[in-house]
Amino acid sequence: MHKGFLSAAALIGAIAVILGAFGAHALKAVLDEQALITYETAVRYQFYHVFALALTGILYGNWPDPRLKLAGRFFITGIVLFSGSLYLLTYAHAAGISGLRFLGPVTPLGGAFLIAGWLMLFLGIRKK
Repeated sequence: MHKGFLSAAALIGAIAVILGAFGAHALKAVLDEQALITYETAVRYQFYHVFALALTGILYGNWPDPRLKLAGRFFITGIVLFSGSLYLLTYAHAAGISGLRFLGPVTPLGGAFLIAGWLMLFLGIRKK
């Protein structure tokens, strides 16, 4: 499982670089300032949690604690829900689509998963 977390961290990190570069070069001309801030928040949090996921994978490889396994799963879920919903909301804003407003509540749910990941990481480390 630790290799799975490390592989996911590498792939999600590569996607963050691609999306960050896309935002910096292609979206500045298309998005208003608020939408660009939302997009940059998505990229930033994706990057932060790539490092948390990589750390979790390294720790789980040395101490296979079920809480560390949960932490990795929570980080992945949180990244997808938190950053993913912000990316989709930014896309909807840029495309003039109003039907994706239901995604707004998904963002804090993703944030809750990210927090849960940090708490499971803390508990998994504390046990050791």
